[in-house]
Amino acid sequence: MNESITGVVKELFDREIEVVLTRPEAQFGDYATNVAMQLAKPLGKNPREIAEQIAEKLREHAGFSDVSVAGPGFINIRLSDTALLAETAREPAKFYDGVRYVMEYSCPNAFKELHTGHLYQTFEGDILARLMENAGAEVHRTSFGGDVGLHVAKCLWGMVAELEGIFPDKLETVAGNSAFERARWISKSYVRGATAYEESDEAKAEIDELNKTIYGFHDNKNDDTPLAQIYWTTRQWSFDYFDAFYALLGVESLRYYPESETAPVGMKVVTEQLAKGNLKESEGAVVFVGDESKHLHTRVFVTSKGLPTYETKDIGVIWQEQADYNFDRRILITGNDQKEYMRVVFAAADTFQPGIESRMEHLTNGTVRFGDGKKMSSRLGNVTRAVDVLESVHEKVCELVKDENLVTPVALGAIKYVFAKYRFGGDIAFDVDETVTLNGNSGPYLQYAHARACSIREKTSQHAKQPESLDENERALVRRLSEYAEVVEEATKQLMPHLICTYLYELAQEFNRFYEKSRIVGDEREAERLYLVERYITTLAGGLGLLGISAPEKL
Repeated sequence: MNESITGVVKELFDREIEVVLTRPEAQFGDYATNVAMQLAKPLGKNPREIAEQIAEKLREHAGFSDVSVAGPGFINIRLSDTALLAETAREPAKFYDGVRYVMEYSCPNAFKELHTGHLYQTFEGDILARLMENAGAEVHRTSFGGDVGLHVAKCLWGMVAELEGIFPDKLETVAGNSAFERARWISKSYVRGATAYEESDEAKAEIDELNKTIYGFHDNKNDDTPLAQIYWTTRQWSFDYFDAFYALLGVESLRYYPESETAPVGMKVVTEQLAKGNLKESEGAVVFVGDESKHLHTRVFVTSKGLPTYETKDIGVIWQEQADYNFDRRILITGNDQKEYMRVVFAAADTFQPGIESRMEHLTNGTVRFGDGKKMSSRLGNVTRAVDVLESVHEKVCELVKDENLVTPVALGAIKYVFAKYRFGGDIAFDVDETVTLNGNSGPYLQYAHARACSIREKTSQHAKQPESLDENERALVRRLSEYAEVVEEATKQLMPHLICTYLYELAQEFNRFYEKSRIVGDEREAERLYLVERYITTLAGGLGLLGISAPEKL
């Protein structure tokens, strides 16, 4: 369609112009464009006059049943029924074909349990990766987290306390448990160490010393001492837990970059940039001097004790991902609380390597809020664990779904959808009952809508036949179906999966109106309406698939 309008503009006015199409209300047409108003100034003509000239030419197009001019120069276009039906089969454009993307999300720390924020990020990151892949991109899913640092030292101190000494053999009492149970034990040890760090000066000193010792395990490849054995064993338990978690969610595993791997890379960069004058020494520390005019605060990259900070480790992961994947674009997802911090890291990275910031984008997610409104704190041990959310939804779904094989796909679909349907960056109000409802804007509702349409298809022995013409109810459904490709394209470009959720929900409602008014089985137009049912099934399943949600044929 764009090509038809640009061709007419070229023919009439010898002008190249990008045509923007919008969707007006149905009574005005299927598409509208303000191209005449765009041309008015350069041509020095009345936009209404230009619109009439363009409209006259467009009326010759076989795929347009009506072309009219409205207002100061809007052109409204109504497609023929055949042309509108053809739009329902259009696939989203591959506008990122061959572009190398790194998608970094989830980012759990070893030695801690994954909480609801990780669950949210994991699903959202996976959806964005799916959208990029659907647009032709080569996507590399990565994650980054701490296997060294003060939190690890607190946890190691707590584990030694739990084991009543540095006795790696005692880990055997935990080793036989599941990955999730081992993670729970590690998490309890962390809470014990974190509490001691704040309440006891003696424990604080011991933990600070442990922090330096843990870095030494990596520097010296020390696998032999009893303390190192405890560290290396439980570190692997954390990695096993991550793998089990992603498998449970049904998402692709992520290439995990531990801080022990990125810290040396970052330290090398820091050393180089210090010599170039892009970093400064201050009271024994190495700092990046911010620019207050750009609201960039000064940040420490290496402490006075010679230890790398988060800033250095984040620089390290950027450089390592660049070396591994030579990315064209890098998207990082973190919580909203990291927004200002990452602005400084990105600015520092661009100072070190001019131009790299333009290839990176930082997205932030809001907070998942529950009825009690409590703020999560792993230090206090009152984190809303990801597994707790999964289990609560799973229990609710068991009450609705009789087929045991469908419980997990429906439960996962429910959680993925409730996260995806909110505009990215805002907070999410999580309610279990609303998440699993079959009567509202939910994942299970859409899965049921798909299954219901499949059951209609099973009731007919007819072969689907593309209609030659459409009645009013059929056209309303087809018009909505025709919007699929452009909605997906917009959601991908804007990184806004909620647009797909809104569309699918509205599509399901449109189908319900169609089904209420248009008999299918036994009607003289059974074959033609079956064709519309099948287009609906394909479109709904495709949209759910982009969200990582299954489309069951029975529910």
